Amino acid sequence: MSTPSPATPAGAGATNAAPQGMAALTLAAIGVVYGDIGTSPLYTVKEIFLPATGVPLDAPHLIGAVSAIVWALMLVVTLKYVVLVLRADHHGEGGGLALTALAAQAVAKRARLRHGLLLLGVAGATLFYGDSIITPAISVLGAMEGLSVITPDLTPWVLPAALVVLVGLFLVQRFGTAVVGRWFGPVIVLWFATLAVAGVVQIAQTPAILAALNPLEAWHFLTGRGAYLLPALGAIVLALTGAEALYADLGHFGRKPIQWAWCGLVLPALALNYLGQGALLMADPAAIDNPFYRLFPAPLLIPALLLATMAAIIASQAVISGAYSMTRQAMQLGFLPRLTVHHTSASAFGQIYMPGVNAALLVGVVAVVLGFGSSSALAGAYGLAVTLTMLITTVLTWFVVRHGWGLPAAVVGPVTAFFLAVDVLLVAGCAVKFLDGGWVTLVLGAALLLLMTTWARGRGRLLGALRQDGLALEPFIASLDGSNMPRSERTAVYPVADGSLVPQALLHNLKHNQVLHARNLVLTVVFEQRPWVPAADRVTVEPLAAGFWRVHLHFGFMDVPDVPRALSAGPWAHLLGDAMQTSWFLSRETVVPGPGAGMAAWRQRLFAGMARSAGSAARYFHLPDNAVVELGTRVQL
Repeated sequence: MSTPSPATPAGAGATNAAPQGMAALTLAAIGVVYGDIGTSPLYTVKEIFLPATGVPLDAPHLIGAVSAIVWALMLVVTLKYVVLVLRADHHGEGGGLALTALAAQAVAKRARLRHGLLLLGVAGATLFYGDSIITPAISVLGAMEGLSVITPDLTPWVLPAALVVLVGLFLVQRFGTAVVGRWFGPVIVLWFATLAVAGVVQIAQTPAILAALNPLEAWHFLTGRGAYLLPALGAIVLALTGAEALYADLGHFGRKPIQWAWCGLVLPALALNYLGQGALLMADPAAIDNPFYRLFPAPLLIPALLLATMAAIIASQAVISGAYSMTRQAMQLGFLPRLTVHHTSASAFGQIYMPGVNAALLVGVVAVVLGFGSSSALAGAYGLAVTLTMLITTVLTWFVVRHGWGLPAAVVGPVTAFFLAVDVLLVAGCAVKFLDGGWVTLVLGAALLLLMTTWARGRGRLLGALRQDGLALEPFIASLDGSNMPRSERTAVYPVADGSLVPQALLHNLKHNQVLHARNLVLTVVFEQRPWVPAADRVTVEPLAAGFWRVHLHFGFMDVPDVPRALSAGPWAHLLGDAMQTSWFLSRETVVPGPGAGMAAWRQRLFAGMARSAGSAARYFHLPDNAVVELGTRVQL
């Protein structure tokens, strides 16, 4: 799938696209955005009628359960995400971190609240990784369980087949998605068309299921659950998994294509299929073993299985790619150390591959498939992370709409209270499955949150230590004026975190090489809390003294931080001079834990380990390999 270039974010311009461009974006959005929620019919209805939920398998409860699914899609996905949240775009970009940046900006003058919202947003981002592990596992397992419907003799092959598909999916990530990405849209359109047709066939045979379109049926179903309300909600929420993708992919396609795809195809197809499964079960309760595959006659089971497998792969691909993007954003916002990033397309800037993240996801997916063994077992682990993310989205959206957009509390308050009540109920419904597997995603999220906050806090302490021990840059440069220090007719670039201090690499260069370069650039890269920084705002240069300049490069958290290209593209390109005459001096700090650092000793050691494992700054900033000099220094926290 292609993504916008930094100069032209799709979210900013897609809404004004020509009709042909809009149609192409809508088709692409169907393929990428809706794969996750589109595979929910594989397992949702079956989970509602498990013995643990206490829902009887009879006509009134079938109508009520299907009504609850349909109206959950209407209220949570359509009203909350499609109508409201999609409007909260941050320079055309969406997703949890973009919404967090918007909320933080809305309360920028209230430091404590701003810090709390940033922490809340990062917590929501960590929950996405749990979804990135569970979604491929449950989607592919749900598809492969069609083998048991074809013939019970194939049941032992469900787990091995799922593992083969999943391992193959992760192994091909290094090649990028450009080749298969073009097929995402057509395959998922075929998938939703199949969902709709299969549902209509069953509805025509048992039209009484259409009573589920009455929202009162959903109300009566839920209010009649009594002590079993939460288990029922925990199963119904499976129909909503993937709703966050609508907002996360806003920057890729724009608001209108995502809205049109949902209203024009995805919602009707999902509603018809859930109605069809309900109609099938009203006529044949024995089909509860797998109501999705029982929609198809025997000759069509194998084609349905193949199509479901392709849909599950596409749904998995979307969350895997999302994990790469989320990780890169977290790195550039200062919550993770540098990790290796490979760009898999010369034309589609957003297509990246992160081998470390890919390996971690593969291990996690294989572990949960082997540990749980079936989609029903995995359903216990699914939903809690998703609903908590939905709750966090509602809270952050309140601050954006109320304080950022300035809408009156009398308007915003009731709407927010309604969505909060729905989210809290859904979270509670999934919380009852905590011991059945819900703990998996929470433990993973908590571990990632610990790593992210440790890195952010440790980096702050490290920069504080460097400032405390560092020398002010301008007085130091003034002391060099008139010295007899030999000058090399070359350019030296010193990337630093704080441009007000003398780079450690410069001090080492003077100490060991006894030479000063003719042109010295003290360079600071600034990652802003917005997705894109226009080229015109990229570079700021401040002349300091003869032969010295302080340079700031500004990138958004979705920009590729190609430092040489950014420097050579602006009006200050002459400072860099000939690439063969430029050296890049990097300071590499070795962190030494020490007492009184404001961090527990174990957390200092954790930060030091993360710092040692951080990827190469030269590679991350795209510096030329043959022109980089790294000089190390030890820093005690």
